[in-house]
Amino acid sequence: MSLLTNVMDHALDDGYAEASARRAAEGGGLPRTLRAKLGLAGGLVVAAAVVTLGAAQAQVAAPVVAKEREELIDRIESETSAADGLEEKIESLRAEVGERQRKALQQHGGDQGELVALLSGATEVRGPGVKLVVDDAEDTEQGGDGPRESSGFSDTGRVRDRDMQRVVNGLWQSGAEAVAINGQRLTALSAIRAAGDAILVDNKPLVPPYTVLAVGDGKKLSTAFQDSADGQYLQALRENFGIRTSISDQEQVRLPAAPSLIVRTAEPRTAGAGTGDGPGTADTGKGTS
Repeated sequence: MSLLTNVMDHALDDGYAEASARRAAEGGGLPRTLRAKLGLAGGLVVAAAVVTLGAAQAQVAAPVVAKEREELIDRIESETSAADGLEEKIESLRAEVGERQRKALQQHGGDQGELVALLSGATEVRGPGVKLVVDDAEDTEQGGDGPRESSGFSDTGRVRDRDMQRVVNGLWQSGAEAVAINGQRLTALSAIRAAGDAILVDNKPLVPPYTVLAVGDGKKLSTAFQDSADGQYLQALRENFGIRTSISDQEQVRLPAAPSLIVRTAEPRTAGAGTGDGPGTADTGKGTS
């Protein structure tokens, strides 16, 4: 107990207490000799000089940094403007090429020039038809119920590229003369693909809902499509996975011309060049893959 009492009463060691008292008596720990005082003053002067020099350099460099920043901003704006100009030029050239292709189809199509232009998507189309809207299920974002399993992914109610392929091919087979999805005209060479959750039509992304317009005899086209295997497939998607669909006859629909055309021509085979089915080949059927 006496040891514990001594520790509590003398928390600070006697040696430390004596050293502290002696230092306080000698001037509070400040240097006593002239050399020490000069050394301390010199150190303070050097420190002050370093701080002052750094501040001066920062002040001098500030305008240079600001100037470089302004030059970088000007360069970015200039390059952006140049890129915009090139994009406008590309669109202009693309439109010019498309117009020349349309004229070429009309001039060289003979008596069937209008039909060739229609089937190739070279001209705008107006007439009676149907409007088919396909949209994701309402609970798609929340996860949904009844996922569709496949080899590559599971679907909880999203419309997939393969669904739109069947819809479009079903409309062609049911008698549609021209088809467009969200204003994107389809041709015999159009492709519907997927990039993640997005559906691409000729490499252009589309967003739901997907509005499909088809030119043809509205009532007959609508009935034929709904009775077809592809129409039944779309009905099964609605009943089993909640995908929303609606189809209606339209007295007048307008489909724009295809933004770009790929023109192919057939050439007669020379004698002995091969064993084909005929003297020439050409793409005449419709279909989207």
